[in-house]
Amino acid sequence: MNTTRKSRLLFVGAIMLGLVGLMFLSVDPQVQYTVDEIMESPEDFSSDEVNIRGMVKIQSIDNLTSTFILEGTDSEIQVSFAKIAVPDGFEEGRMVAVNGNLIQAGEFWLIDAKEIQTGCPSKYETE
Repeated sequence: MNTTRKSRLLFVGAIMLGLVGLMFLSVDPQVQYTVDEIMESPEDFSSDEVNIRGMVKIQSIDNLTSTFILEGTDSEIQVSFAKIAVPDGFEEGRMVAVNGNLIQAGEFWLIDAKEIQTGCPSKYETE
């Protein structure tokens, strides 16, 4: 009887270990780039979905065209949010992360956003 119980526990443990292993194999962590890293060589990222972070440029949100400019230290890129709803806390001067496709529009580059994430404002505001 004791052997049967140990066998069942080993069997359940092996299944749990296998499921955890499959979970880690199926989850591919997505690298988050800065605006400057992307704009150094945007051609390298144009065929993939990118996750990019930067600051929403002051006075750049255009609700008529559903675009804004995401700026880094040295570079900036236009973002289209026409196909998505913007999250609470989305405003000019705020650090955001944008997930979307990098597209070349003439001589300019544009991100067609699939998701925009903002940080919790209380984390970043000083008292």
